[in-house]
Amino acid sequence: MRATRFRSLRSRDTLWFYIFASPWIIGFVLFYLGPMIASAYLSLTNYSVLMPTRFVGLYNYEQMLQDESLRLAIWNTAYYTLFAVPLGAAVSLAVAILLNRRDIRGRSLYRSAFYIPSIMPIVALSILWIWLLQPRFGLINSFLGLFGIIGPNWLGDPAWSKLGLVLMSLTGIGFNMVIFLAALQGVPSHLYEAAELDGANGWQRFRNVTVPMISASIFYVLVIGLINSFQIFTQSYVMTDGGPADSTLFYVLYLYRHAFDYFKMGYASALAWLLFVVIIALTYVQFRTSEKWVYYGN
Repeated sequence: MRATRFRSLRSRDTLWFYIFASPWIIGFVLFYLGPMIASAYLSLTNYSVLMPTRFVGLYNYEQMLQDESLRLAIWNTAYYTLFAVPLGAAVSLAVAILLNRRDIRGRSLYRSAFYIPSIMPIVALSILWIWLLQPRFGLINSFLGLFGIIGPNWLGDPAWSKLGLVLMSLTGIGFNMVIFLAALQGVPSHLYEAAELDGANGWQRFRNVTVPMISASIFYVLVIGLINSFQIFTQSYVMTDGGPADSTLFYVLYLYRHAFDYFKMGYASALAWLLFVVIIALTYVQFRTSEKWVYYGN
């Protein structure tokens, strides 16, 4: 009798679980799983919206091997990722360490000032940075001019355009700064005291105490940063439209052009799946290598 009642209660709990989880399940199927399955099929077709869909098999993927513009888009994206991700992580960690000091007055104000830009609309930030990077009257080149340095044509020179967008990416360090602040405040103070008693200087305490104790947060920031950097789109679309000379033609912008400018939805879907595979592969590599340097406190 008791076992029957227990099974009845368990079945009721299971039913309520699915009732409350159903909005998420329905949303996932309709807005994530369904479109993924559809795009996987479309990547095997020459679908162009205006014409009937025709199955072509792996033709779109074969075309990628001969697409020189795709190689350029991959190179531009890899270049941006190589500079923006580690630089953003390093700057946000440095700011977090400074704002974690107790002897700084107005810490809350400074923290808010660094965090607010990370939640601003990216289009508004892009327009603001067009002015900041303006070669003659922009604030950045005007600041460099105070030291007798002639600033470059950030967005008009292929040699500097990607670096200009890398510089803009530092606007979003506020999110990572908050993560690092939380991690720094969780480092036990007695570890610093023990290191100081052993004669460790500031750099040695940072390298041997701080970095290992916040390594899980560093790993998270690097993983999320890599995923986001491979999907950079709005900045290049608004600020340069892929120019000059396709120097800021990033992967997602190239995908967007094929989908909505050329109406090659099949090829665009194949590009999307290639991006998905690359991100999954790089994330897997990061997780495998993390075993050697990430400390979880177990």
